[in-house]
Amino acid sequence: MTDATPTTAPGPSHEPRSGTTLTDRHLIRVAGADVRTFLQGLLTQDVAGLAPGVPRWAGLLTPQGKALFDFILWADDDAVLIDAEASQAEALARRLAMYRLRRAITIEPVDGLAVHWSSDAQDRPDDPRLPELGKRWLAPAGEAATGWTAHRLSLGVTEGVSDLGSGETLWLECNADELNGVSFTKGCYVGQENTARMHHRSKVNRRLVVAPLAEPGDRTRAAYPELGWMVEHRRVEALGNAIRPDWLERALATAG
Repeated sequence: MTDATPTTAPGPSHEPRSGTTLTDRHLIRVAGADVRTFLQGLLTQDVAGLAPGVPRWAGLLTPQGKALFDFILWADDDAVLIDAEASQAEALARRLAMYRLRRAITIEPVDGLAVHWSSDAQDRPDDPRLPELGKRWLAPAGEAATGWTAHRLSLGVTEGVSDLGSGETLWLECNADELNGVSFTKGCYVGQENTARMHHRSKVNRRLVVAPLAEPGDRTRAAYPELGWMVEHRRVEALGNAIRPDWLERALATAG
């Protein structure tokens, strides 16, 4: 049994009221000799301090500090599970393998386990980015969840290549500092130099925001026409820097 999976199921009153499986997510298991040191030198998050039942959001960046992949990390005994976008899981595994070199590390898909989400479950870990996003956990697949994307966008949280692009958006422009996606004390990782410089010099000039769907312009990153939202860059001076429950309200106020 993985540390990321509850050892006992919650009682009936604690179960979410609908399907919870995020079918657009895929799990990758990274294991082997000194695997945390391996990941520590690659990812934006402090992998050394990863604890069971306390997931962390992280990114794998270009050397210039732009997001290639974003994902959530889970402790799994001596291994690490990566909760990744399903459409990007194979590309992510190849990228990690490129850095592996001669290390005795395995990078494999996880069978029999899926990512779950619910806004009303109890006794489950909070989403590491923002507690208001709801609960997130790993368990065998079940009925598909509904409402996740709308809920995420309503809180102004972006994720995946459709929102962040691939090698296009600086990690701090993805609001990684506000959403607990970067450690400024862990030491070096790919893209660390530019990311740290931007943070310490307060040079994050633009950030991704979720705004009501309007006529797409050249700044639009991704549109969700069925939900009435789009994701685009806006200058940070117009928004402030905090991601909080009132963040969306302020974003909407400046979206005109």
